[in-house]
Amino acid sequence: MDKTTKIVLIDDDKTVILSLSTLLATQFHNMEVVGVAHGVREGIQLIDSTTPDLVFLDINMPDGEGFEVIERVTYKNFQVIFITAFDKYAVRAFEFSALHYLIKPVTLEMLESAINRYKDVKVDEIDNRLNVLRDSLKSKNEKIIIPSTDGLNIVKLSDIIRLEASDVYTLFFMANGQRFVASKPLNNYERILEDLPFSRVHSKHLINLMYIKRYIKGKGGSVILEDNTEVEVSVRKKADFIEKLKNFARFV
Repeated sequence: MDKTTKIVLIDDDKTVILSLSTLLATQFHNMEVVGVAHGVREGIQLIDSTTPDLVFLDINMPDGEGFEVIERVTYKNFQVIFITAFDKYAVRAFEFSALHYLIKPVTLEMLESAINRYKDVKVDEIDNRLNVLRDSLKSKNEKIIIPSTDGLNIVKLSDIIRLEASDVYTLFFMANGQRFVASKPLNNYERILEDLPFSRVHSKHLINLMYIKRYIKGKGGSVILEDNTEVEVSVRKKADFIEKLKNFARFV
């Protein structure tokens, strides 16, 4: 028989607690809500007393932030799915940290997706992911976590020269010559980097505008990057790329 997953819910919004409790009880087998809390202090006590497998945790509560709960508990052998009401730019912070999250109001589809993925996060990786999340929430956006099949790579955005699609994976090419294989498709990274100096110049290529040395004219043309890589620009992407390059160049 499958082991029952013990779950704790921590959120000051009682509507969210009720919604999650109902969905978990009616739609998921082998999952049991062993307690609910409405604040940081209460959440810490609940986790230490119930030793859950999975915690649904609100970011902002009246007596502090959800981060404090993770830092102050004695029992730490649990996974976390954050609950947030943030807009799309703050949500990007969760993508950078590769932590799981739910957007309020929570739907069954969102909950299923989060639960299906939560086991990917190892407990001993939480601290590094939280540091990246914090920086991103403060709009520093300095680093991104790249999940791979064998672990995590934490890299500076400014060190990424380009990204290349490889089936359902993404190859990262770094300024120091390193390469990483991410276990997510290129479309995922295009979405979360859309308002940063990155441009999708081809169905297979997303480049960092900071590393362009030269643009070679043509039907679509191509760009030469600082590592001397030549990347094709598709005809369909050319106009958007040129516009983004011009806007970017005004600030450098």
